[in-house]
Amino acid sequence: MAADLSQLVKAYDVRGVVPDQWDESLAELFGAAFVQVTGASAIVIGHDMRPSSPGLSRAFARGAAARGVDVTEIGLCSTDQLYYASGALDLPGAMFTASHNPAQYNGIKMCRAGAAPVGQDTGLAEIRELVEAWTESGAPSPAARTGVITQRDTLEDYAAHLRSLVDLTSIRHLKVVVDAGNGMGGHTVPTVFAGLPLTLVPMYFELDGTFPNHEANPLDPANIVDLQKRVREESADLGIAFDGDADRCFVVDEHGAPVSPSAITALVASRELAKHGGKGTIIHNLITSWSVPEVVKENGGTPVRTRVGHSFIKAEMAKSGAIFGGEHSAHYYFADFWNADTGMLAALHVLAALGGQDGPLSALVDQYDRYAGSGEINSTVADQKGRLAAIKAAYEGREGVTLDELDGLTVTAADWWFNVRPSNTEPLLRLNAEARDETTMAKVRDEALAIIRG
Repeated sequence: MAADLSQLVKAYDVRGVVPDQWDESLAELFGAAFVQVTGASAIVIGHDMRPSSPGLSRAFARGAAARGVDVTEIGLCSTDQLYYASGALDLPGAMFTASHNPAQYNGIKMCRAGAAPVGQDTGLAEIRELVEAWTESGAPSPAARTGVITQRDTLEDYAAHLRSLVDLTSIRHLKVVVDAGNGMGGHTVPTVFAGLPLTLVPMYFELDGTFPNHEANPLDPANIVDLQKRVREESADLGIAFDGDADRCFVVDEHGAPVSPSAITALVASRELAKHGGKGTIIHNLITSWSVPEVVKENGGTPVRTRVGHSFIKAEMAKSGAIFGGEHSAHYYFADFWNADTGMLAALHVLAALGGQDGPLSALVDQYDRYAGSGEINSTVADQKGRLAAIKAAYEGREGVTLDELDGLTVTAADWWFNVRPSNTEPLLRLNAEARDETTMAKVRDEALAIIRG
């Protein structure tokens, strides 16, 4: 009987519970399907620190090698280190990780050569169809030649590449607390930060895919409490938290106060524009703050608004020739990094910006954090379409209010805006609201929530 992989293959990646939803036998089929869809003659594979990752990764390699494809295994790595290898070696890649999900989960993030994304519309649907068919008919026949599996260490090269993109040699000395959440930041940070004018205070650098201290999801305020406390105790200049596969970074200032990812997007955008002579396109998704396009324009750039999600950002980066892109989920994309997302490069930009002047981080980011935001608020609803229609009916025709449906529904007025988007995988509606002051934001947020939950 063919497997139904609809709960396993998501919009951008493969992700599910091991072994309940998938195991090494399925991983082997995914390896064979990946090389058939990409037409690759060689691929690169990496994995995170989850207990199931080495076995799943090796099974995927076996499946690819059985189809005659040579495999380079880079072993333990962050997701952006795998993207580096895909770009530098010009090979399709597969990263075994479930990012910030709990320990029983695992997944695969796949890309074509040069770190180009593989999503539902760019090969993932075909990969799923092949794997589903092969679970019924059996694995495809082996190729006449079995591919060779070799190992390669890319950590030093990855670190050197990142440091070549941001000049940190002349910054003032900084004290930085880094919470790796027992994820891959504990593996990459010591090498990337080596030799820089920094005092590093490490937290939870021990690689442990059971996440004994807290979930490796820094967007949840509960997971940065330890970092905030440590920054204050150490009188540090800032704190940085990475998620499980270290492709996202979250920043707190010298007081332990969270810095909005939109403010980080604006800060890095201004630096990238300065590097490109005050010209260039900057991508931002539609739930980033109004401050992002404002800062981009003030610094000579052209802001381009897009849907939420890395496949949309990367596609727009490639289409427009953008130099940088940012999402409010703390994903940051760089043209210098094959249009791929790397939290580590964003972190280096923050260190360079802070260390290049004398003031504290709180004062530095004030210029980029101009409005009151709600953060993302999730509501469980039985009828997503019905609730969205109710919101549209409530605001349509109001004087001074515009609506657009690029991604869910965005309602905009002179002093505020909000967006409501349905989840692709759960019966949720996600609300983000922003206004010129806290009182207005709270009023707009509560009015929208009343309709969503009504």
